[in-house]
Amino acid sequence: MFPRISRRAFLASAGIGSAAFLGYSGFVEPGWLEVGRHEIKTNGAGEPIRLLHLADLHASWCVSLERIEEGISLGLQCKPDLICVTGDFITTKFADMDNYARVLSRLAGAAPTFACLGNHDGGWWAKRHHGHSDTQWVRSLLQKSGVELLHNRSTEVRLKNRVLRLVGVGDPYSAEVEPARAFPPPAATRPYCLLLSHNPDTKRFLAPYSWDLMLCGHTHGGQLWLPIIGAPFAPVSDKRFIAGLYHWENRLIHITKGIGNIHGLRFNCRPEVSLLTLA
Repeated sequence: MFPRISRRAFLASAGIGSAAFLGYSGFVEPGWLEVGRHEIKTNGAGEPIRLLHLADLHASWCVSLERIEEGISLGLQCKPDLICVTGDFITTKFADMDNYARVLSRLAGAAPTFACLGNHDGGWWAKRHHGHSDTQWVRSLLQKSGVELLHNRSTEVRLKNRVLRLVGVGDPYSAEVEPARAFPPPAATRPYCLLLSHNPDTKRFLAPYSWDLMLCGHTHGGQLWLPIIGAPFAPVSDKRFIAGLYHWENRLIHITKGIGNIHGLRFNCRPEVSLLTLA
């Protein structure tokens, strides 16, 4: 026979457990940054290219510019040749554009830096969730910081005697995914193609187009990863794709867990900057 536990003792132990969970997930793990690393074989010859992939900075009441700068500093220690930031620079509205641009300009000062927009960066969905009704604030932030926005358009960059194509699309929450505008006309040959798309669920819109590696954020890696259950709160339809590097229809999808968070909590899902070596 197990001894009976009084109601008072049970509630006290439950309260202690809840306090420990909230203390850890609110004050420890959100600032415990790590570097996720993957090596990716490409069809190009030449030296490896070090790609820094960031997402979900989420400047807000619970994610300070100091924390974002810590993540950027950690990423820049990897000495990237190319930097891609896949959306959600803010959570709702953020006032301090000057200091935020100063922090982001460290990226553009270190390597060519490109970005796409996320659902929190403005538009009808963001407006419904106390954000901006359009994306102009984030566009101005990126322009001021020297980060090039790829919004339904493409560009090419030459690094270490190799040419890479970068394509960026808008966010599906704002109904701004326009691949027909983003992708150049088909050609007999093309460079290795990096696709910037905040939400990995956009893969279903982008399947008919020619790309090799899609870079995403949005999920925060699930943010709360519970034993046995997994990541029930990951905001994607296809919960097979939450964090890490995946093979999908002869292509690759990389989802970084991001630097910031929503509501100030992370559990069993540390914030991340990602280094992808294109070998």
